[in-house]
Amino acid sequence: MRLALMDGELGSVLKVSAAVWAALSYARLAATCISPGAGRLAAFLPAVVLFYGIPFAFTTAGGRGIAAFFLCWLGTFKLFLLAAGRGPLDPSLPLLQFVCSASLPVKLRQSTTSGKAKKQHPASAATKILALSAVIPFITCVYQFKEAMSRWQLLLVYAAHMYISVEVLLALVHAVIHGVLGMEMEPQVDRPYLASSLREFWGRRWNLMVPAILRPSVYGPVRARFGDAAGVLASFLVSGLMHELIFYYLMWQPPSGEVAAFFVLHGVCTVAEAWWGRHAGWWRPPPVVAVPLTLAFVVGTGFWLFFPAMIRGGLDELILQDFQGMVVLMEQAGRWLAGAAGPVLSTR
Repeated sequence: MRLALMDGELGSVLKVSAAVWAALSYARLAATCISPGAGRLAAFLPAVVLFYGIPFAFTTAGGRGIAAFFLCWLGTFKLFLLAAGRGPLDPSLPLLQFVCSASLPVKLRQSTTSGKAKKQHPASAATKILALSAVIPFITCVYQFKEAMSRWQLLLVYAAHMYISVEVLLALVHAVIHGVLGMEMEPQVDRPYLASSLREFWGRRWNLMVPAILRPSVYGPVRARFGDAAGVLASFLVSGLMHELIFYYLMWQPPSGEVAAFFVLHGVCTVAEAWWGRHAGWWRPPPVVAVPLTLAFVVGTGFWLFFPAMIRGGLDELILQDFQGMVVLMEQAGRWLAGAAGPVLSTR
């Protein structure tokens, strides 16, 4: 059954890839023919509706989560920006580059002209994939003993699993994009454990594709009308709502509001942090104090509001099923390769 599950998932990947290619080809053509504005937005709506339906094509939690993150969130927001005549998408791009830029966290290599952009060498990406992938099976096996673990131990396992999974996924995407398509992926994680403030953690350290898309789509327009604090709060609110949507796709559980509350809380605290920083004479903790305080706040509030939603939804069980199905599929593939190579080797 697990093998059939993964076989079906591979078929879903092929079908979804074809659907995404067709939808984005249509969106590129529409953007070429229609000027920015309400007309272009209306033309994009079929592609947007398709993107929000794509996670339902997958049977594994991993497939649904990746589709929801890359397409339902990043992909649709990029289309909304294109409807307004803003980047990062441009209908003048070649079709392959347009599709990849819209559906994956990538940017053109030639656009990286500034020395500020950090590139990751493909060899280092491969090393990261191998090193971190070796840890994931161990973490997955730990879930089998969750009944004997305390709540805090289980939350720590969830936190480690999420961090490593994000790193592996982004390194894998970077390796494929860089090697096959000649495109450069946006830097996504920059040592978040060195953040000395919430603004630095969320804006310049962790999951950087999210602030990169929220700045032009939410923060900038709201800030222009209502000020910086409103822009920050709106960005965190939208992030919280999109995380709730992703959690729904992952676990088929209705939103509890806790994940949105987590991001709203961080938005309020980020605004308060900026307000405090504007007072020149007020005390500021040195980095040696600010870094652990920031990490303690992120982890502590995550254990309070973010990760409990995963536990109640049984995400660990879903991940364990995905992993077991992948192992069975790899075993079958290994046997097939061994059987195919046997006659060739025997003739030598």
